[in-house]
Amino acid sequence: MKFKNIIIILLVVAVLVVVKIFFFPSQSGQQMQQPHGKPMPTAVTVYIITSEKLENTLTASGTIVANEEVELKPELSGKIISLPLKEGTEVIKGELLMKINDADFQAQYKKLQLQSDLADKNLKRQQELLKINGVSQSDVDASQNAVNTIKADMDFQQAQIAKTEIHSPFSGIIGLKNVSDGAYVTTSTVIATVLQIDPVKIDFSVSERYVPFIKKGVKVVFNIDGMKEDVSGEIYAIEPKIDMNTRTFMVRAICPNKNKKIFPGAFANIKVLLKDIEDAVMIPTEAVIPELRGKKVFIVKDGKAKPVPVETGIRSSAKVQVLSGLQIGDTVVTTGIMQLRPDAPVKIIKSK
Repeated sequence: MKFKNIIIILLVVAVLVVVKIFFFPSQSGQQMQQPHGKPMPTAVTVYIITSEKLENTLTASGTIVANEEVELKPELSGKIISLPLKEGTEVIKGELLMKINDADFQAQYKKLQLQSDLADKNLKRQQELLKINGVSQSDVDASQNAVNTIKADMDFQQAQIAKTEIHSPFSGIIGLKNVSDGAYVTTSTVIATVLQIDPVKIDFSVSERYVPFIKKGVKVVFNIDGMKEDVSGEIYAIEPKIDMNTRTFMVRAICPNKNKKIFPGAFANIKVLLKDIEDAVMIPTEAVIPELRGKKVFIVKDGKAKPVPVETGIRSSAKVQVLSGLQIGDTVVTTGIMQLRPDAPVKIIKSK
């Protein structure tokens, strides 16, 4: 009984092998053979290259940056005696925002003023006595040096007094304050932040292959979350260095912000409107075969498949620009590529 089962299994296996050979012949690594030994043509779909206008638009992501931004920190430590800044309001350049107690500097300055008056009178007497040879020239020079020294000390005290005040470095909007009137602050204390957000800047990075296209004055369009309409600006600064790690370079655009609805720090989707290419060579993306050292496509020439190395450029939703390797009128294979070998016969079943 056991021997009979083995015979049945062997017969079933033999039938399956015969069915596989006659009805499902293997094509891996070989073209199908015609009766005379010649390979059967591979059925392919092709695309005939024509000249196209390419809208040369570069997309990128970036960050909104304030036109000017500074953290307000005191130059001296001390107690705040005046804090006239109002959070979230507009300030003008030079407006007083904070004052630290400067009583000791003021007292020292008044003392120097008295010393200066006395030194000036003494110098005048010395100069009068010099006219009648009552004193030597060296005595007059010493008096003059005393006057100059006191004035230098007065200048130093005035500089110290000036450091007790913080004025707005430019016109803008004051942020949220971090201290209160009467607080003791040091040189590391951040009082508040002043930002100028009209206009705003947009920082983004671009691949090094776009170096020839990115120039000052090129228009950009961007949008941010929370805004329905797109906003336009233009490139005004380019970093003259390519990052060796990412092979990109930084670009900065500028945009007016009259209504102040665009806030620094926001994420921006950017389109750079480059010059359109009138006669671009475009092929379907599925026709491009990546290789270890580049890319290639198959073209049909004299009824046979010919591999051609290509260099690609700008991509659209369904096509890619070919910079070198192809020309207008070439017939590019788009389907059936994986079965093709160099000089293999092909049969075109559909063309675009």
